[in-house]
Amino acid sequence: MSKRDYYETLGVSKSASETEIKKAYRKKAVQYHPDKNPDDKGAEDKFKEAAEAYEVLSNAEKKQRYDQYGHAGVGGAAGGGFGGGGMNMDDIFSQFGDIFGGGGGFGGFGGGGGRRQRVRKGSNLRVRVKMTLEDIANGVEKKIKVTKLVNAEGVTTKTCATCNGAGQVTRIANTILGQMQTSSPCPTCGGDGKMIDQKPDGANADGLIKKEEVITIDIPGGVEDGMQLSVSGKGNAGPKDGIAGDLIVLIEEVPHKTIKRDGTNLLYDLYLNFVDAAMGTSIEIPTISGKVKIKIEAGTQSGKVLRLKGKGLANIQGYGKGDFLIYVNVWTPQDLSKEERKTLEKLRDSENFKPNPKSTDKGFFDRMKDYFN
Repeated sequence: MSKRDYYETLGVSKSASETEIKKAYRKKAVQYHPDKNPDDKGAEDKFKEAAEAYEVLSNAEKKQRYDQYGHAGVGGAAGGGFGGGGMNMDDIFSQFGDIFGGGGGFGGFGGGGGRRQRVRKGSNLRVRVKMTLEDIANGVEKKIKVTKLVNAEGVTTKTCATCNGAGQVTRIANTILGQMQTSSPCPTCGGDGKMIDQKPDGANADGLIKKEEVITIDIPGGVEDGMQLSVSGKGNAGPKDGIAGDLIVLIEEVPHKTIKRDGTNLLYDLYLNFVDAAMGTSIEIPTISGKVKIKIEAGTQSGKVLRLKGKGLANIQGYGKGDFLIYVNVWTPQDLSKEERKTLEKLRDSENFKPNPKSTDKGFFDRMKDYFN
């Protein structure tokens, strides 16, 4: 099932400011919070949907990719293997420190009015994936080997004795205005609420160890060079049972030997000899789906553009496909033999060989105007 537009989910316009986006998310979070809607699966789904929308629209880089490429650019391509519901409740509640203040609670929800311990997220991993035009045409499954931080076996944690698992400490100071209470992240556990108790050799201070993993990702058709896709939860593990980061996939398009790309259209230069252009012929040309035989009409002029409709690349947003455009170039021989010269000299003064363009024959500028329109 296709995802809803993130702006529609939060009820804001594309021109909404950062403050408006945050305000809209806060309203949705309060409305659909699980503590306010116990055992309501529909409300929980809307709660997660709003959190996913905010996670993208509140990040300038992700918002820009979403505005340009839609869900596929930020990890929400249906069936594409990117994100799409990868946020769990801890991941969502970790947003609340910025949205509602404190440690994540609000209005009595979320763990007792601000006592929810911080959930740390692992760092993102970045990989570069090379894609041919054939791969880009219909999408492709890629298996990528990465070295990432994972939770080491045998790691145990214990409740932080300083904050008793709250993740924050409260201090009361006497002032001329009376007692003032302030809260701050626990300096002992860093706000996690727990500490590493035991860890095996080779694990770092957070109980993480490096390990190779093969990750299978489905890259949707129509991606472009330089585009970044996000695979939710496939980055480095979060410290102390935290949330895993994401795998950021950077697309690198491998140039094709004979076919060029222009958005969703594919361009091919076809070189014809004069005889074939004058008399007409059938010729095979390479496409990204194999060779295709096309007919060249007699009298075809250099510069003519032949169009194979729908034979281009898929649109990343899912709106059909581009075209395969064939630019005809009539090849003029450069080194003629004596015999060839004699033959052509006989034809030089022929009325049929004198240029006589018709009103329907389009020049270069008219052809470019048609192309860009």
